[in-house]
Amino acid sequence: MKNILVVVTNISKYPNQDRATGLWLGEAVHFVDEVEKEGYNVDYVSPNGGFTPIDPHSLEADQMTELDWQYYSNPDFLNKLSATLSADEVNPKDYDAIYYTGGHGVMWDFPDDEKLQSIASNIHENGGIVSAVCHGSVGLLNIKNAAGNYLIADKKVAGFANTEEIALGLDKAVPFLTEDELVNRGANYVKGDDWAAFAVADDRVVSGQNPASGGAVAKKVIQLLKSAK
Repeated sequence: MKNILVVVTNISKYPNQDRATGLWLGEAVHFVDEVEKEGYNVDYVSPNGGFTPIDPHSLEADQMTELDWQYYSNPDFLNKLSATLSADEVNPKDYDAIYYTGGHGVMWDFPDDEKLQSIASNIHENGGIVSAVCHGSVGLLNIKNAAGNYLIADKKVAGFANTEEIALGLDKAVPFLTEDELVNRGANYVKGDDWAAFAVADDRVVSGQNPASGGAVAKKVIQLLKSAK
């Protein structure tokens, strides 16, 4: 059985305003559902370990699918989110892929987490897959390869688009724009239509654009895992 590490945030509130944040539920659910259906085992990790908050905005009726409700009503799934591993408890050799979920909270705890960066780098160096969706792509920003270069440099990478952030009215609330920082790291930023599912794979780096893209990322990750047999 192949193992996949799903990364979630510990941040429950915007540091600069009274607005709740956390994991965008669907970005975990639609990825996890695809990979578990294929028989892959999933573990959850967060920068601090323990509880990950769910962004209440992701639980609004217009955001939730039937699949989201199934997972949100599943105590086993919710218990896993309340007791995530810490990076110190993770051995990269145990995992064939890592997946960074989104939600605005990740903007404050993913980019500078050196332990998670090391885990992701080791998974990639071992022939595994590094993947992300939406704001989770900020987790890719500072991962370096064995040569000390940014992993995403010169690779096609997707992440939450500037136009999508502006449409939400949150472009001034975040510390930086995901699209801009991906470009600043030398990535070849690519996107589809705003809010439509879009994912891209480039040299075992798989990334998706927005909350609709978790399943699309999963399918590309599965395809790569199967081709590596």
